[in-house]
Amino acid sequence: MMQLILASKSPRRREILENLGVRFEIVTADTDESTAERDPCRLVEILAARKGEAVREKMRAEGRSLSDCVILASDTVVAAESEILGKPRDRADARRMLKMLSGATHRVVSGICLIRGERIYTAHEVTEVTFDPMSEDEIEAYINAENPFDKAGAYAIQGRASAYIRGIRGCYFNVVGLPIHRLACLWRESFGENFL
Repeated sequence: MMQLILASKSPRRREILENLGVRFEIVTADTDESTAERDPCRLVEILAARKGEAVREKMRAEGRSLSDCVILASDTVVAAESEILGKPRDRADARRMLKMLSGATHRVVSGICLIRGERIYTAHEVTEVTFDPMSEDEIEAYINAENPFDKAGAYAIQGRASAYIRGIRGCYFNVVGLPIHRLACLWRESFGENFL
């Protein structure tokens, strides 16, 4: 049985895996996320792979065996109006992002990476999310009530933003931060066995 290493500090990714009954260990490492890549699908795969590789190198430096483990890393961005939205820097940036999403459809793009030994497997998932219009007062109230600073696009679908989300097309868990169906497919394609 392979041990799963989650290369993420995200409480949402941890919760998704826990709700599935998956056993895993969390190991994280600092990663340089700077890149000139502007295609969101390629970007999230690159960043997920960087996170996974950084954890692999950290585990090697600690003298840990990698022979019986798989490292899972992920990265999520919001693509709106030809712009890639990561986590907002401050209140003004969160306000700007929410105004951009208000009354429009955007894409949430998550990359996943599985690393076993020297082999690296990547994939991505895209989900479309449609927001109702939000007034300036509603945006301010949302920013005051939520913590938008640790979320791509300044919102979490499972939080207060759900009151403004008219619909989604695609994987809900992708919007939360870990596309389980795509992960299960990549796992099966990569290792010839089921994820769960």
